[in-house]
Amino acid sequence: MSDTIVCFGEILWDVLPTGKQPGGAPFNVAVHLHQLGLPVELISRVGDDELGQELTAFVAGKGLSTDFVQQGKTHLTGVVKANVDDTNEVTYKIVQPVAWDYIQYEPALEQLVAQADVFVFGSLAARQAGTRETLYRLLEHARFKVFDVNMRPPHYTKEVVKYLLEKADLVKMNHHELAEIMAWFTPETNREVAMQWLAERFNLAAVCVTCGADGALLWTNGRLYRAPGVPVSVRDTIGSGDAFLAALLKGWQAGQEPGEALRFACATGALVATHQGATPAFTETDVRQLLAGQAV
Repeated sequence: MSDTIVCFGEILWDVLPTGKQPGGAPFNVAVHLHQLGLPVELISRVGDDELGQELTAFVAGKGLSTDFVQQGKTHLTGVVKANVDDTNEVTYKIVQPVAWDYIQYEPALEQLVAQADVFVFGSLAARQAGTRETLYRLLEHARFKVFDVNMRPPHYTKEVVKYLLEKADLVKMNHHELAEIMAWFTPETNREVAMQWLAERFNLAAVCVTCGADGALLWTNGRLYRAPGVPVSVRDTIGSGDAFLAALLKGWQAGQEPGEALRFACATGALVATHQGATPAFTETDVRQLLAGQAV
C-alpha cells in the first residue's frame, strides 16, 4: 500500500512579459503537494532540448522525483504564452503539439498508479491522442481519481470531458467551467443544485467549485460546504487553483472535516496569489498564519 499521490499531464514553460516560469497544472499541484508534506510523483514528458533540461532540473530542485518525467527527441518541450494583463483572470495561448502530448504508456507507470492512493489528471493533457490513450489506460488502474477539469479552449471536447467525469471520484472546477458543463446537460444554473446534479449523474464522491475571490464550494456526503475567499493583495493568480487543489487533497487524505479542509484550501490558493508565479515556496505554517489573521 502506498500513500503517494500521482499527478499526470503537462509540464511546460509559462512565458510571461517578465520572463519564463515553470508551469502546467499537474506539475504545479505536485509541487504544492510536496510543499505540504505529501509524497508525490509526477508523470509527464519534456523534449530533449535545453528547455526540457531546465525544466527537469527545476523539478528536481523543488525536491520532486523526475523518474517518471519522460524525455522525447521528436517534440519540443511545452511552452505557453500567458497574458496577465488582468491579474484575476489569466489567459493562455498553448503551443501544440509538444512533448507532453506524447506521454508514452509504460508498465512502470501502470504499477505506479495502481499502488498510489490518488491519481490527479486534467482535460488539457487529453487534447491529443498520444497522451490521451495513456491516460485512459492508467485510469483503469487508479484507486481514487481526481479530475482537475482545467478546460482551456480550444483544447478540449465535450466527449472527452464527459468521459473523464465518468471515470472520476472527485472533481474540481471553477465556476465558469461548472456553468459550461451544466449547459451541455441541463438548463440548471443554481450552483448548489448543479453540483448535486453532477455528483449524482457521475456517481462522484465530491464536487468542488472554486469561485475566485468569493471562495469555494464543496459537495460531498450529501451536503454542501462553503468557504469564503481570503482577501489578499494579488500579484497574479497563476497556480492558485493548483495550490488550492493540493491543499484540499491534503485535508481529504487526512480525513479532515470537509468545511475545515475547504477553508485551508482557500487560504492556500490566496497565499500563492500574493506571489508571482505558480510555485512559490511556502509552508503549512504560512497558510495557518494567514487563516489565523482572518479569524482575528
